[in-house]
Amino acid sequence: MRKGKVVLVGLVMAIFFVLTSFTSIINFITDYQWFKEIGYNEVFLTKIITQFKIGVPLFIILTLLLYLYLLSIKKNYNKKIHTVYIGISEKRINQMALGIATFVSFLGTLAVCGNLWFEILKFFNMTKFNIKDPIFNHDISFYMLRLPLLEKIYYLLMTFIVFLVIITVVFYMIMMSTRRPTLFDVNQEMGEARGRRFNSDNGRQLLHIALGQLTFLGVIFFIVLGLGYILKTYDLLYSPRGVAYGASFTDIHITLWDYRVKIIISIISAVLLVIGAKSRKMKLALSGPVIMILLSIVGNMIALGVQNFIVAPDEISKERKYLKYNIKYTKMAYGLDKIEEKNFRADQTITRGDLEENKETIKNIRINDYRPTKQFYNQRQGIRLYYQFHDVDIDRYNIDGQLTQVFLSGREIDERKISEQWINQHLKYTHGYGVALSPVNAITSEGQPELLIKNIPPKSLIKDITIDRPQIYFGELTNNYVITNTKEKEFDYPSGDQNAETFYEGSAGIHLGGLNKLLYAIKEGSLKILVSGNITKDSKILIYRNIKERAQKIAPFIYYDEDPYLVIDDGKLYWILDGYTVSSNYPYAKPYANGRTNYIRNSVKVVIDAYNGDTTYYVSDEKDPIIQTMIKIFPQLFTDMDKMPEGIKKHIRYPQTLFDIQANVYKVYHMTDTDVFYQKEDLWDIANEIYEREKQVMESNYFIMKLPGEKKEEFLLSIPYTPKNKPNMTALLMARNDGENYGKLIIYKMPKQKNVYGPMQIESKIDQDTTISKEFSLWGQKGSTYIRGNLLTIPIGNSLLYIEPIYLKADNENSLPEVKRVVVAYGDKIAYEETLDKALSKLFGEEQKPDITIPKEDTLNISQLILKANQVFYQAQEAQRKGNWADYGKYIDELKVLLERLKNIE
Repeated sequence: MRKGKVVLVGLVMAIFFVLTSFTSIINFITDYQWFKEIGYNEVFLTKIITQFKIGVPLFIILTLLLYLYLLSIKKNYNKKIHTVYIGISEKRINQMALGIATFVSFLGTLAVCGNLWFEILKFFNMTKFNIKDPIFNHDISFYMLRLPLLEKIYYLLMTFIVFLVIITVVFYMIMMSTRRPTLFDVNQEMGEARGRRFNSDNGRQLLHIALGQLTFLGVIFFIVLGLGYILKTYDLLYSPRGVAYGASFTDIHITLWDYRVKIIISIISAVLLVIGAKSRKMKLALSGPVIMILLSIVGNMIALGVQNFIVAPDEISKERKYLKYNIKYTKMAYGLDKIEEKNFRADQTITRGDLEENKETIKNIRINDYRPTKQFYNQRQGIRLYYQFHDVDIDRYNIDGQLTQVFLSGREIDERKISEQWINQHLKYTHGYGVALSPVNAITSEGQPELLIKNIPPKSLIKDITIDRPQIYFGELTNNYVITNTKEKEFDYPSGDQNAETFYEGSAGIHLGGLNKLLYAIKEGSLKILVSGNITKDSKILIYRNIKERAQKIAPFIYYDEDPYLVIDDGKLYWILDGYTVSSNYPYAKPYANGRTNYIRNSVKVVIDAYNGDTTYYVSDEKDPIIQTMIKIFPQLFTDMDKMPEGIKKHIRYPQTLFDIQANVYKVYHMTDTDVFYQKEDLWDIANEIYEREKQVMESNYFIMKLPGEKKEEFLLSIPYTPKNKPNMTALLMARNDGENYGKLIIYKMPKQKNVYGPMQIESKIDQDTTISKEFSLWGQKGSTYIRGNLLTIPIGNSLLYIEPIYLKADNENSLPEVKRVVVAYGDKIAYEETLDKALSKLFGEEQKPDITIPKEDTLNISQLILKANQVFYQAQEAQRKGNWADYGKYIDELKVLLERLKNIE
């Protein structure tokens, strides 16, 4: 009978577990299948195995200790007080103790395994920074990779002690409710009086036992509290008290010693608690906590007095050493300690010859802006209502032997604009199709971007760039699961009156044969997956198709950029997503933008195949100790950067997110002299500009240009600085993107002895130009408006050019902004013309055109002249497509001469 009850209880518990954990079980199975399908099953299992390695021993040990602890309470109770059971056996009491111990241990194990498993792995796989903090002389890795675990363990221990107190009280209540003091040798008449006396005596005895038990817990509490104050001493390295972030004079000379004294007081408090409890002197037992409270009050008062009356009157002298620490460690934390400083003469001596020497820089000046370009792509290349260009990215490609800066965007399906029928959402419209690509410097006669890759199927005007796999199954808008290889053909692309259809030929997806059909029907909450006749055993389900969600699912401990970008390589489409390692535990490093993050590295480049979904994590910063720690934990996940295909490696960019953070921190931390830093004498601002018609902080911009002293153009990321609250230019920060120079930062400092025009000063000059202001006023009337594009700062040699495109837009919903004018500013001069070439010619003179050699009349017949004219015409078209307006003019002049010759011969 008893065995049957055990079986029944076990069965009920199993059913309860399955019902309450059903969703978790399904998610576990399907997630494991997905991780295995993408080749990261070990990454998935690392968490599970670690949790079991930690959880099982921890659960057993905690259960055993708690059980023995509760049995000790029962034993002391029975030993001190003679009792009888009231309707419950001693065995049942033991079972209750075991149940309580098991339940509390289970909760504690869940807390540890759920929150600390990754911290534990980082603790034991720590990679050293080989940099020590200036106060405690510990390696930075201690603070970044070990201290967070120790602090979490401390808080868990304090919580556990509170639970122990509650458990102790509850168990005593159980004992009191199930056992009663009694006498065995009293008569009925005298029993009541002696029983009352016995109960009174034993009540005091019971209180004594309980106090003894709580004393034991109090000792543990004070010991743990002392350990907590040790950890608090390290927290001083993140103190905001002083003039700069990190431990200040008061923190080191007062607060640190206050904590050290409290460590000793904590140990003394534990000893006094034991002595006071044994001697039954409550005042002595509580004297430790009282001293601790008084010490905290006195310590805070002393710290406040020292800060206000000793430090404040002589702040720079007292804090100079700590300011140096703050400057040094902040620059290291953000990767600013290796910025190369160069002087920029800003001599404004550009000639036409300088422009010729920097021809590739001039050719790649961005006339289009990404925002109007995105609008243009969606209107002219959207093709169908359901297609969407989510974002326009900027990159560089080698086009006809020339490094060319381009805009590129993928044509994805906006799932919100697809019919809500399940077949359409999940079986039919499964993928986007193709891209749009245009040079940043080339516009059509209508003032719109000139497309080099366009239409469906993709038509490429670039000889070396083709797209053989235009389908986008994984992207930024692919939020739904889809099922491929069903009986229902997939929509591929619109083609005339009929739609082209296809079957997926890629490697992605999990087969829906057997039990999987039921599993994924439950996971996705769709009965149609289970009952649809279109789904066969060969059908595959593609999940986690949004590239950011996909990366986050694989490696949630990496922080991802909000702006992935699309790359064309070897006829296929790939996404590149920048991943960062971040922390808030770098000693003395100022947190960014009033947040907590004070360390960041772009340690990972995630490459995702837009067709197959293959996701590869390439380590882009091998010097980052955090990513090296991750590699030890997840060896299957990371791949060396030298294994990245060369075609993709040519398109890696220094991410704007990291660059913008560094640029903002550097506004203050370019100052290395502590006195200048303290006085804030040389604060910088990111320069402002007028975009559209509003003043705004300038965005960092990618350029192709030749740096001063370099022999060839390269892909750069740049942002200009101005002095705090002043408009003149003070510096230009640049990040290099190509080859061995990738990631190098250069700051070009302007001469302080003269005024170098900043962006807002140029914007003011544009506003003050009478010709420009008249045209702006005219365009602002009669149903149209003008838009001012980004003001670009272009170094040419040791001089600066400013270029700003001007758009005209009709005041109706479907109109597109058109580039109508280009402003070029150089020193005090401004040119305002229809094209960049004309504006440059106005400022620097006409380009010296090469001599055009026309064959003599008697050397070519009509047929040969026609062939020659055709050849020159195609050369002119090619020059126009590349935005090479100088060569375009040369070929047009040559074509004119040839046509006149033909006319004369005729």
